[in-house]
Amino acid sequence: MTYFDEARLDDATALAAADLRLRELAESGARVRREAGEAAEAIQRAAGERGSERPRAVIAAGPDSRLLRAVLEPWCPVPFVAWPNPGLPGWAGSLDLVVMLAPQGSDPAAASAVAEAVRRGCQVVVACRPGSMVAEHADGRWSTLLPATTGDQLATAVVMLDLLHRVGLGPACDADEVAAALDHVALESSPHQDLAENPAKELAIALADALPLVWGGSTLGARAARRVAEQIRRASGRSALAGDAEHLLPVIEATRPRNLFDDPVDDVRPLLLVLDDGADDPVVREQRGRLQAAAARSGVRVETLASDAGSEVARYASLLLSGTYAAEYLGVGLAGE
Repeated sequence: MTYFDEARLDDATALAAADLRLRELAESGARVRREAGEAAEAIQRAAGERGSERPRAVIAAGPDSRLLRAVLEPWCPVPFVAWPNPGLPGWAGSLDLVVMLAPQGSDPAAASAVAEAVRRGCQVVVACRPGSMVAEHADGRWSTLLPATTGDQLATAVVMLDLLHRVGLGPACDADEVAAALDHVALESSPHQDLAENPAKELAIALADALPLVWGGSTLGARAARRVAEQIRRASGRSALAGDAEHLLPVIEATRPRNLFDDPVDDVRPLLLVLDDGADDPVVREQRGRLQAAAARSGVRVETLASDAGSEVARYASLLLSGTYAAEYLGVGLAGE
């Protein structure tokens, strides 16, 4: 039988067993700064070469294209396509810009897509490890390589977004601002902060006896919700759902209010985890109101993770790291009997 022991969240021995992963989370801001520093020269050179010339379209290729789409789609002044499938769209050619995040640089599918872009004469910008398989296939006259050395997907995305902003294809993305937001989360969620002062540990306790339903209203908030639910499943081996309001509402509405005779051990109830990135959109407000009203009617507990960081990307990074810390502490608290 597996049970949750909240005392383990302040126990040095239990935390030491998770030290490698917790240390990796704490260094998130440092990785963003490192990637930005090492790519600064390449970004400056590429921005100078491209100037204000705009491509016909921007194609974000590869499995991490959805993160770029979430940031760029509302801002990009030319048609933008996220293409996570193998290869490239059939119409892609020399007038188009292909961008790709490949922080590991060892994905054969990514290498194949980049090679195809080079063969077609597309403008290509790839963020990957120098000397990697993807880097070798990206070699071409119209190609720009942004060096990625940490293997961190978010840090690599920040570098790419910085370049795209400088050439007028996306919103501002300040690496220092994103790193500062990550550092703030790492400080308040540190394993050295006890339960009374650590929001990630408090959230882990709330998640311990619940089925998490994770919701983020904006495009980036929804992506963070999916990633947080994934981290909860990975760390705990338990179910966690993320989805739009219409997907989560039936689960909440089907939950009957708790009564005095319910078995608190066997009665695993939903918990609505709201990721609030400050999006002031009428649709987001309406959906959040419906979810919270349904939760109140069904007696479903609501927890909120919020971020007041300056930019959209910084808020996304902050929410994702906060949720990931909570997932790790949930894993630490689970013990076998």
